[in-house]
Amino acid sequence: MRFKEKTAVITGGARSIGRACAERFAEEGANVAILDVLTDRGEDTAREIAETHGVICRLYTCDVGTKAEVDATLDRVITDFGGIDVLFSNAGITRRADFLELTEEDFDDVIRINLKSIYLVGQKVARHMVETGRTGTIINMSSSSVRMTMPTIASYAASKGGISALTNAMALSLAKHGIRVNAVGPGTIQTELNRDNLLKDVEKRKEILSRIPLMRFGAGRDVANVVAFLASEDAGYMTGETVYIDGGRSGLNYTLPVQERY
Repeated sequence: MRFKEKTAVITGGARSIGRACAERFAEEGANVAILDVLTDRGEDTAREIAETHGVICRLYTCDVGTKAEVDATLDRVITDFGGIDVLFSNAGITRRADFLELTEEDFDDVIRINLKSIYLVGQKVARHMVETGRTGTIINMSSSSVRMTMPTIASYAASKGGISALTNAMALSLAKHGIRVNAVGPGTIQTELNRDNLLKDVEKRKEILSRIPLMRFGAGRDVANVVAFLASEDAGYMTGETVYIDGGRSGLNYTLPVQERY
């Protein structure tokens, strides 16, 4: 129960990795505020987590790329929960297109939701922590695409590279206040979107697995376990780091014979 009587805020927490992290914090006693634009899905998630784990879990519908919404929503969270101890900035989108076909609108959308939201939500929460004297923790969602990428996700890779750099700058700025800031960089995780698209094709699954030494795709729980660690005192001497959760993929420069493991 490392997070008993603490409050964790999770952006993009209605489903997939965000939901897995919300459940992980709730298991260890945290009350959870979920910020998401998926209202119906988020309400179901919040209700199920609250009923299962006996904690307070609420959805706050919020566009995390818009400052006015972020500030107003987090003010409500602070009032409702009495403060914020942990922030996991997880919300993100992607727009796939070859670089030559990538539109300015799609590029701007990805940067706004993926990168700008880290700044907006992180600054608001960090100011709250400093003002109230809380030695809280912030974890940002980066990606293994910082180390390796594909030609169809230029805006996504740019946003995630920016997140890792921003994480380091945030950590340096906030260290004097006792606030730690780290990031996680997942590889191929079996999110709902990946299962319905990228991982649906058998040949594509084999192609991706041939580049993962552990020979399996990641699960939301794999990410949630590392996020919980980074938020805890077990990681009390870590700040400014991006921890990659990719089954060894980013260190591999050849392909492997495929034998999928679940």
